Amino acid sequence: MAGPIHYELYVRKTAPAPWGLQMATEDRSQAIEQAETLLADGDVVAVRVTKETLDPDTMEFQSVTVLTKGAPEMKKKKLVRDDGQQSNCLSPTDVYAPHARDLIGRVLEDWLVRQGVTVFELLHRADLAELLDASGVELQHAIQKVAVPESQDTGQSVHDLVRHYQKLAEATIARIITTERKGRFPDLTKADLARTAEKLAGESDRAFLMGGAIARRLCEVRGPRARLKALMDMAEAAPPAGPAKALVYIVLDQILAEMATQRAAMADILGPSLDPGAVMAATVAMLAPDETALVIQASPAVAQDLPVIEGAAKRLAERLGSGLLPQTRATLARQMMRELRGPRRLKPRDAAGEIDVLRVLATLLTATGDTLLTAEEVQTAFVERSKSLVTADFVGQYTGCFEGVAAEAEALLRLCENVTGASSKRAAARWFLASITSLKFESDLLSPAHEDTPARRLQRLARLQKEAGGAGLSETDTDDIAQALGQLAATLEARAGLTAAIARSRATPSQKLALLLRMAMGETAPLGPVADRARAEALKLLRSPDTRGALASQPSEVAVLKPMLQAVGLAA
Repeated sequence: MAGPIHYELYVRKTAPAPWGLQMATEDRSQAIEQAETLLADGDVVAVRVTKETLDPDTMEFQSVTVLTKGAPEMKKKKLVRDDGQQSNCLSPTDVYAPHARDLIGRVLEDWLVRQGVTVFELLHRADLAELLDASGVELQHAIQKVAVPESQDTGQSVHDLVRHYQKLAEATIARIITTERKGRFPDLTKADLARTAEKLAGESDRAFLMGGAIARRLCEVRGPRARLKALMDMAEAAPPAGPAKALVYIVLDQILAEMATQRAAMADILGPSLDPGAVMAATVAMLAPDETALVIQASPAVAQDLPVIEGAAKRLAERLGSGLLPQTRATLARQMMRELRGPRRLKPRDAAGEIDVLRVLATLLTATGDTLLTAEEVQTAFVERSKSLVTADFVGQYTGCFEGVAAEAEALLRLCENVTGASSKRAAARWFLASITSLKFESDLLSPAHEDTPARRLQRLARLQKEAGGAGLSETDTDDIAQALGQLAATLEARAGLTAAIARSRATPSQKLALLLRMAMGETAPLGPVADRARAEALKLLRSPDTRGALASQPSEVAVLKPMLQAVGLAA
């Protein structure tokens, strides 16, 4: 009878690199989707998904490859260690290193989520250690996840590595339980934190004991928001200075950093009703409060897309600014970049709002300079995110937010302005060009029953043409868009006879010249055939003796017209 089943995703970042475990999950579709995403984004050169089935009799996993894509694996001779060393983790103290805790967090992710705790707490609480040890299969499962890829990487026997990690897990659990039974972990519900820290500051294993004391203090606290409040209370109760203060903050920083990696925890802390985009905006505001305040002062509208940070989250933001929580600050920044580059929608039900929040994030992150993330990291993240904004699904939902073909075209032009990266700019330009060259757009523009006058419609086309020229599109795309808008304007103007009507009107010569010159300049009509017609009509009007006589008697109006005449090449 088959036992539990899970799926493992392995990746190779370069062609000669060995396979490394990226994630393990019980959801087959999630593993395959993540593999496809990593390969498509160019983060790795090859991916492999395997199905692992536990044999209850032998307690070993049977592996079946489900998916393999990417660059072929380069054949190389396996290097088997001959120094007798089985692993980088040789003793229980090695398990507490950052890279070891990170690995434990990945292989025990589901179990930790169910318990509502972090890896740090697992390694400092006897009740959690006993619970994991009693689970049997859960712990064996995690050991297999570590041993199999390490065996493939080093050439060591899977059986030897499994046996080594079993002994290491037993020793680590025994250390935690023994320390608890001897009463060495201080009880912070009965003892003052500051005095406890001062007392432990001289101990050789002070970090382990203080970690156990703080982890035990969180035993009865449920929910990320309540846990954060408890941690902030302990931060305020820490000694004012010296090694004892550093001891407390080192432990708090590790727990908070691990909480920051939990997507659900951060969403609960910042507000359960917030969507991923709002969570990211709030995270930036927490990490860079001074820069955020300056941006809001310069552009008050930015504040509309920033959630209010209050309670424990506000207290955390103040601590992050003090520089006492470097790991938490760096982890939050990394998580934010990972979310920004990932495939998950920031506002699943509001495509227009997603563009708004991305613009706010770009403004805030640019304002931080290199204090939070490098300009290259920010640019790369937004280039990756832009790719998701020009897909058919997103564009379909985005344009559905607007009524009327004119509003849809303006929205697509806004999309062109807000995406970044050559490929995304090109794709957005194609969407916009397809919109303005559609029969639906042309029919609406030329309809006799249109609510706007021909002059207003020409002005709207001129504005689209001008904004498209400043959207950062390629020269080819800009020219194609300008030509398409120019041709539409030519058809509209020819039907309305607007240029000829201006020339025949009873307005003064200077007024007629002003109207024609603004059209020729591209202000009230797109550059192209209509602008050329207006320029020709203006030239014809200038040659008229009546016009010359009228202008000669009105030098003030000539001064107003002269810059426009120069702009269209009709005056020196």
